[in-house]
Amino acid sequence: MAEYSDVHIPNDSRNVARAAVMMALSRSREEEKGLKAEMQPEISCAAVDCGGEFITSVTRIVERAVVAAKREGLIAESHLEEGGVAGATHEALTQIVNKAIGLNIGGKIGIARSGDHIVVAVFFGIGLLHLNEVAIALGHRVV
Repeated sequence: MAEYSDVHIPNDSRNVARAAVMMALSRSREEEKGLKAEMQPEISCAAVDCGGEFITSVTRIVERAVVAAKREGLIAESHLEEGGVAGATHEALTQIVNKAIGLNIGGKIGIARSGDHIVVAVFFGIGLLHLNEVAIALGHRVV
């Protein structure tokens, strides 16, 4: 596994973003667990798989990100923190909408938090059958 020592600078939004992207790029649950363990306690992380037809999946993707963040203890059950994750997820999705509209997506959402910084990264294959484009995007919020 690569060295992620530069990620261990708490409250730096670039490093929190890097952690979220690494979680979104992880290939397996085992890799996710390893990344989480390596980043603790400075950065807390979560990841969740998702996919489907883009337009009809947007709401479900946002909900899955919020649920994953709550399940992993990244956020409390408050409107402020849930809204932060929902807003960051929506921001990331708006960055890929031009490529994804009318097509199917499949991939992973990575979520990372350190202090007040919450970053959501999405990494998706977009397309039909095996004719896929690839997109990565992220959104950041401070709560």
